[in-house]
Amino acid sequence: MELLGLYAGRYGMDDSTAIPVDMVVESTLGLTLELDDLSKRLGAQDILGATWIQSKTVVIDQSLEPSENPAMEGRFNFTLAHEAGHWVMHAHQIADIPEQATLFDISTAPSIVCRSSQRKESMEWQADRFASYLLMPEDRIMNFWREIRGGLDQYMAFEEIEAIKAQSEYPIPVTQVAKDMAEHFRVSGQAMQIRLEGLKLILAEHPEPDLFSG
Repeated sequence: MELLGLYAGRYGMDDSTAIPVDMVVESTLGLTLELDDLSKRLGAQDILGATWIQSKTVVIDQSLEPSENPAMEGRFNFTLAHEAGHWVMHAHQIADIPEQATLFDISTAPSIVCRSSQRKESMEWQADRFASYLLMPEDRIMNFWREIRGGLDQYMAFEEIEAIKAQSEYPIPVTQVAKDMAEHFRVSGQAMQIRLEGLKLILAEHPEPDLFSG
């Protein structure tokens, strides 16, 4: 990813550690990062992150602050990377008084608001994909997978996933290897599971039989 290349070129980066997303956002994109009670600030519930384009400010909800809530570190990092994705891909498309400004006081309205219950429109899944690529670069994922599993063989996770589904109501079952890798990359297990399935390192379902084989 070009953004990581710019950061590494200026400041260097250890390939064996998690992506320092807060430093990338502040030093390379030139954005100001703040933590705040966004529900109180914006008068609406379930807001995880917001971006003010004109002031170049990203605000993450304080409930995700990792030093106070270590279990939220992965979600904090992904939300911040998601907001960075909006900045890189969408800032030029969005006026500073968006349609959603009607939800808030017009003088303080953020340009972009990301809510946990928000329907995934195109800009949202684009920002999710950007965050995934930023925090979990393919080359690093492949290298660490090889390190912990001794090669790049695909993990057939059918049985483990069926067992997880039988015991959990989560919509995306998270395998143990995804949890292990998530800890290293400082993302949520769910984000890592999606990334590993996308890279075909984890096969979550039995493949359809090939009617023409044999």
